[in-house]
Amino acid sequence: MNDQTMHGKQCVITGGNSGIGKATALALANKGATVTLVCRDEAKGEAAVADLQSKSGNPAINLINADLASLESVRELATVLTEQTDQLDVLINNAGVMCEKRATSVDGYELQWAVNHLAPLLLTRLLHEPLANAHGRVVNVSSQVHKMGLIQFDDLQWQQKYKMFKSYGQSKLAMIMCANKLAEAWQPQGITVNCLHPGVIATNLGGTPKLMKLFLSGPEKGARTSIYLASSPEVSGVTGAYFINCKASKTSAAAQDTVVADKLWTISSEMIGMPEALNFQPVDSE
Repeated sequence: MNDQTMHGKQCVITGGNSGIGKATALALANKGATVTLVCRDEAKGEAAVADLQSKSGNPAINLINADLASLESVRELATVLTEQTDQLDVLINNAGVMCEKRATSVDGYELQWAVNHLAPLLLTRLLHEPLANAHGRVVNVSSQVHKMGLIQFDDLQWQQKYKMFKSYGQSKLAMIMCANKLAEAWQPQGITVNCLHPGVIATNLGGTPKLMKLFLSGPEKGARTSIYLASSPEVSGVTGAYFINCKASKTSAAAQDTVVADKLWTISSEMIGMPEALNFQPVDSE
């Protein structure tokens, strides 16, 4: 069952204790990777680790507790990860939330914006060095719902009239736009940054009616593109792309607006406390 094609590779998956994240973790563990799950709930995380170790026969599955709704917790997570390894082969930003009613993070940001956009952006940027050292891959689980989103600069936090799907779409659109900025900046260093739509999947994400879940695909199918982008040699040099069903696909026109992307990048970087310019320089190979 274990094909060892990822043997020796260090992989980190946020939201890895259930759904698509857990299915992705199992596949990578089966390929021999060392997998670190990032979970908010310690008990659920420990149960997932035990289950994955049992199913894969791979003992190299670890757990780090972190709350992606807290930028301070994300910083602490990055510190722990960089202390554990100086090379990170794969970072899968899988965790996400969908909120029927408007809620805010501990930092005061609208919760979907905080967890789906700011947290993965901050974590990815803080892990730049270990990713560069490994010529690593960043895999962002976005959504086709990004096509419902527009970057509302006059009300980014949806304080005026909250709409769940439009807010969710904005957060996933922002994820794609900033991922494309990172892809451009980090390409000379051998880091790839891609986004994907997992399909319409029955998971624990809020906002999906229970009856509808009966007609949706399972998390194993939803994980296929994440696994492909994390492990396939076919995409080893591909960056700044958006995938559906393991194939490059088109994003919305809004996602390709470079003027909006530049403004979004500046605002988002200030929100996460990293306003400095991106590093476009290649890493010294020595």
